[in-house]
Amino acid sequence: MCFPADPSESVSIMRLVWKSLDKMRCFRKRSTIPFLGVLVTCLLFLNLYIEDGYVLEEDKRQLRETSMHPSNSERYVHTFKDLTNFSGTINVTYRYLAGTPLPRKKYLTIGLSSVKRKRGNYLMETIKSIFDQSSYEELKEIVVVVHLADFDLAWCENLVQDISRKFAHHIIAGHLLVIHAPEVYYPSLDGLKRNYNDPEDRVRFRSKQNVDYAFLLNFCTNLSDFYMMLEDDVLCSRNFLTSLKKVVTSREGSYWVMLEFSKLGYIGKLYHSRDLPRLAHFLLMFYQEMPCDWLLIHFRGLLAQKDVIRFKPSLFQHMGYYSSYKGAENKLKDDDFEEDSIDIPDNPPASLYTNINVFENYDATKAYSSVDEYFWGKPPSTGDFFVIVFNKSTKISKIKILTGTDDRQNDILHHGALEVGEKLVGTKRGRQCSSYITLGEFKNGHIEVKDVDHKIAFAIECVRIVVTASQKEWLIIRSISLWTTQPPSQ
Repeated sequence: MCFPADPSESVSIMRLVWKSLDKMRCFRKRSTIPFLGVLVTCLLFLNLYIEDGYVLEEDKRQLRETSMHPSNSERYVHTFKDLTNFSGTINVTYRYLAGTPLPRKKYLTIGLSSVKRKRGNYLMETIKSIFDQSSYEELKEIVVVVHLADFDLAWCENLVQDISRKFAHHIIAGHLLVIHAPEVYYPSLDGLKRNYNDPEDRVRFRSKQNVDYAFLLNFCTNLSDFYMMLEDDVLCSRNFLTSLKKVVTSREGSYWVMLEFSKLGYIGKLYHSRDLPRLAHFLLMFYQEMPCDWLLIHFRGLLAQKDVIRFKPSLFQHMGYYSSYKGAENKLKDDDFEEDSIDIPDNPPASLYTNINVFENYDATKAYSSVDEYFWGKPPSTGDFFVIVFNKSTKISKIKILTGTDDRQNDILHHGALEVGEKLVGTKRGRQCSSYITLGEFKNGHIEVKDVDHKIAFAIECVRIVVTASQKEWLIIRSISLWTTQPPSQ
């Protein structure tokens, strides 16, 4: 290496070096977050590449070891190759044990996966509860798909005979299908990762369960508009489909991936059927990583639904006393379940506006759903308002509004009025009604008005809460519940 003879030249070079290093330090500071993002992304792709390579190598080993049965191995390899196509279904040839799909698409598919239990079997009771708690009209919009996912074919045959005897008319009517995915389509269930220090048999059980559900979801992709995941030991509330449809209708125009109608396990989880192929592939790809309910949370987050959207009261209840894993006791109960919860509000699609100062993320929309959340605002003044503007004018039969909570009983609307309006006009704050009629005053923070459609001649376009006197306390609007008048044909 050559050095400059002139000391001043050396000093100049050193200064340039230090300036360059200083710029690099600044660059590193500015680019740390993007750089980490790129690094994490690269590592994720590298991990998937390595794991995919591992799967393919494992497939090759399986092929060598099972050369006596090439057809089984070819199917096994093909299952994993299908993972590259996340929008399409997985190539599995199912056995139809009872019933066949009808050509007409239904509103809701209810999926159950069941295996042989060491103690107790609740599948028949679960199927019975689904049908018993549904009206004749509701049954026209439902198809129940049972995946008998046990490798003991004799057990499957015996159980399907019982199902066929007890529910023959539902099978004939196309309300019930029973299927089986052959064992040759399953990935290896030996030598799996022992994440969370679970024993080998536990890892095998939950990993197989992920694949059971993946194959069930895959089968149900094109049967209906929506898909409901249940377990095989569940009780249903009366007319659960009507309640569910009300919730789905109230969320028209809003984005969601998974709606929850129970807080337990895989019970009462609702999806758009269009998402089933991706969810099936997702469960297959990570089948040995973690239990199914954890994977469902990750899937929801990856599709940009950050928060849980759970509705109360719960529409489904866990009834089994013994788990399908080793027959262990499992007495979990959902204390939000109501068997006769048929008076769920309709809450038609609407936009919400308020000029009350909102605290953090307790925004107006959280008062207008069955989700266990609420609107929370800073102390309101005389004339402040909270307005619901419907997407379409509607006839309303009942309005019920609750303010405050059990732990914040003073954060109620101390002085307020309930109004309904018509004649929408555009304003700086969006659409508002120009004409209102008062229905009543709040008492102890609550108001309930029945027979609204008999008191108001016009189709309502707005519902407004008006503060009639300033208060020092903050305001929680816990729930706004609206019931619409059903057309005579319904």
